[in-house]
Amino acid sequence: MTATTATPAQVAAAYFETWRARDFAAFRALLADDATFSGPLGRAADADECVAGIKGMSQIVTDIVVDRIVADGADVITWFQLHTSLADPIPVANWSRVENGLITRIRVAFDARPLTSGPVSA
Repeated sequence: MTATTATPAQVAAAYFETWRARDFAAFRALLADDATFSGPLGRAADADECVAGIKGMSQIVTDIVVDRIVADGADVITWFQLHTSLADPIPVANWSRVENGLITRIRVAFDARPLTSGPVSA
């Protein structure tokens, strides 16, 4: 699979595979230089900021479980469970735009309160 032959759904799947593997060089290769990110924990104005954000988030991420990837043309919605060291798994919706085999825009929606209110006690 190359960037020019990959479907938007395949690019989105690779995004999560490279994030889970903490392969940040491969993760970066999936992003257009001007890719943007917007979510409840931050924003990124370009691909390098996107990678920095994922690297930071990866410090607390213990797993990423993709439940469903749905593509409609260049738009891909990925529903996944974000497992972290701070909270029970959190359901997340990730909306990515894929153009010419690269992700150009990422929008994420989830309830961030479990991650911002401190450790969960057992």
